[in-house]
Amino acid sequence: MITSNANGKVKQVVLWQTKAKERRRDGIFLAEGFKMYEEAPADSIVEAYVSEETEKRFLDDRTAKNHNIWRKLQISGYEVVSDEVFAKMSDTQTPQGILCVLKRPEYDFRRLLKQEKPLFVILENLQDPGNLGTILRTGEGAGITGVIMTEGTVDVFNPKTIRATMGSVFRVPFAYVDSIQEAMESLHKEGIHTYAAHLEGKTYYQDISYKEPTAFLIGNEGGGLSKEAARLAERYIKIPMEGRVESLNAAVAAAVLMYEAHRQRN
Repeated sequence: MITSNANGKVKQVVLWQTKAKERRRDGIFLAEGFKMYEEAPADSIVEAYVSEETEKRFLDDRTAKNHNIWRKLQISGYEVVSDEVFAKMSDTQTPQGILCVLKRPEYDFRRLLKQEKPLFVILENLQDPGNLGTILRTGEGAGITGVIMTEGTVDVFNPKTIRATMGSVFRVPFAYVDSIQEAMESLHKEGIHTYAAHLEGKTYYQDISYKEPTAFLIGNEGGGLSKEAARLAERYIKIPMEGRVESLNAAVAAAVLMYEAHRQRN
């Protein structure tokens, strides 16, 4: 059992928790909690850590021994750390006592475009990790085929983003692009229609058909879409607003659009 914060593995996990550059260099990301561990692909798990209290709970509870998580831990292997050390390794205020290190999934942007009747969300410079995670989670529910992000968008492997996905990060394909212009040109070449959620839109979102290959553009939380990205879109669309509200939260706006496409396609 690891009992010291000075342990090399502990230091490495803490570094991965806080530094996107380190996660990127090592090709890994972290996931915490029972649900995230249970849903993590077994062949992607590199390491697993369990707090002393959590292991004791599994061993003392006969029903827990047959639980999927316990069986999975037995197969993949795990390391026990003291509760104090686990608190140091964790990114949450109230840790559940289980954390795993996983290999990053890799998706090719060009291949994503080749899917049959794709439905994408394109995110430009989204900054809030919770918003990004919520969009992935909601996107899975709405049946999207991928999320495309500009380089200025928050790291999808940020621990807060991972938690907000509630496991959808393991199933929803995603890709970062260097140039929004090149990405949009590629989408249009593949016959994918692009719609920008924009305050200057004249057409309400529900008045357009999304049964064909579709991509919705969502901008930064504070400034919306840049003029460049908006200009590249095939069409502006708007979401009705009452009262003095000018715009919706980025994740909420994305959800409204994704579920309208889902409604039409089903």
